[in-house]
Amino acid sequence: MAKWTPRHEAPEPLEGPVVATITGGTILWFVLFLVQLPFYGWFDDRGQTWWVWTCLAGGGLGLIGIWYVRKRDTAIKRAAAQDAPAPPTPPTPSAPSAQ
Repeated sequence: MAKWTPRHEAPEPLEGPVVATITGGTILWFVLFLVQLPFYGWFDDRGQTWWVWTCLAGGGLGLIGIWYVRKRDTAIKRAAAQDAPAPPTPPTPSAPSAQ
């Protein structure tokens, strides 16, 4: 069996509003959990309570995700600030020497 080799390089990963995206998804999971909670009996009668608990698990994992992407974003910004060259300092005029 031949080994698969890519024909072109993989594109660079997209950077976007990651924290906002994860936060929005987490809110959505919790909203879905709260919307389904009043119908828990209906889900229980049909053996489908996993729908409710999946939404709660998604919200909980989303909280971990928010923590992770905030730390990642801070680390990326810190690394970019360290790699950036320092702005040039203007020359300070020296006082004339007394002779």
